[in-house]
Parts: sequence; C-alpha cells; structure tokens
Amino acid sequence: MNSLLQECALDETCAYLPDQSQTTHYKIIEQCSKEQCAFLIERGWRRFGNMFFRPICQDCNACESIKIDVSNFSFSKSQRRILKKAAHFHSRMQTPSMSKEHLELFKKYHDHMEQKRQWENHNVSANGYYASFVHGYSNFGYEILYYDQEKLIGVDLIDMLPEGISSIYFYYDPDYEPYSLGTYTLLQQIMLAQEHQLSWIYLGYYVQECQSLNYKNRYKPYLTLQGRPSEYNLPLWVLLDT
Repeated sequence: MNSLLQECALDETCAYLPDQSQTTHYKIIEQCSKEQCAFLIERGWRRFGNMFFRPICQDCNACESIKIDVSNFSFSKSQRRILKKAAHFHSRMQTPSMSKEHLELFKKYHDHMEQKRQWENHNVSANGYYASFVHGYSNFGYEILYYDQEKLIGVDLIDMLPEGISSIYFYYDPDYEPYSLGTYTLLQQIMLAQEHQLSWIYLGYYVQECQSLNYKNRYKPYLTLQGRPSEYNLPLWVLLDT
C-alpha cells in the first residue's frame, strides 16, 4: 500500500532553459507500487528516489514528455557500429546500490560536464545520492552497471514498468567518451525492452533549446504527451509525424 507523504508546487530556477523560472509539482510517495509509478510516468511525471515531479509552468510548454516506440524501432547503421565498438564491455543488472566506486564516478562525470556544458555542479553527498538514486526503488527500480574488464565505467538507472522502461539517469567515465556510452546504453535499454516485450522507453523531457536533451529526438519513432493530464484524465500520446 503506497502512502502520499507530501504534495506541493514550487517556483524554481528552470533546470533546462537559462534565465527562466519554472513551477514544479512534487509528490513524495513512500512504498510506491509498480502500477502507481507506471500511472504517473505515463502522465509525464519523473521519479528520483521516492519523489515524483513534473513541470507545470503556465506560460511555457517547452518540456515535452517523450517515449520511444520500441516495437517499431529499427537500429541504424551508425547505432549498430556503436554497439559493435563497445561489444567488449560487460554489464550487470541489479537493484540500485551505492559504493565508493559509484560516488567517485558520479563526481568525475559531473566535474567533466561542468567544464564541457557549464552544468551547475552541486557535489552531491552520499546521503543525497542515496535519496535520489537508491531509495524508493521498490520492486521495479534497477541499475545496470557497465564495466571495462573490472573497471566501472557507467551506471544506468531505470524503472522496469508493466509496459515500458523509464530511463531515470545515466552517468559514465568521461575517459570513455569515444565509445558514445550514452547512445550505447540507451540502445541496450531498447534491446532489454524488446527482450521483455515492453512497448516503450520513457525518456523524460525533451526541450528543443536545451543542448543536453537534444539527443532524445534521434530515437524514432517516438511519441509526445499532449498537455499535462491530471490523475482523472487519460493521457494522450501522439506519434511524431516522420
């Protein structure tokens, strides 16, 4: 039985567009079920730990929820080359965890992104990491650990839901940028969804003017969520006209 501990809307600095503000709706749910998580994700929410959130800005619709149509996805030649190039890496899927390796890799990645794309670097503590990426996984949250021999080079956090995979967060060793690990791990998610006969990869928000999110429109066909449906309305997802 899940329990809604807190619900609120906050005005904050926009996470995606500089010099803009955003209004974000939050729910904190303890012991969320797989079905309730899927219900919210299908309506444009995102999960970090036991916190669910979505933007509800009145005068801006830049954030579009997006999901990949797995059953109709075809791997391009360039994507197959990426899979082949990284074929010597191996992975392990397990419930989310935290170790010194996790925290060091997380810091290395964000230090790199601070220099590369001017990300704001908050130097997340062990408690902060646990709250965001370990707590709240219930019976549907997983991490996929990627290794080069015995070296941890990437951590992909996902939710395995009844109809699809919700892609939560991925971070990696910047020394391995030539392998396009972001693309590689998302292609691995698609293959995992195909293996489990799941229909969707939920990619969160696509914002056309945000460079860090531009990669999401390369995985076609995909659908976008229309508006911000309430819990009393059915969500309407529309296929991109390709």
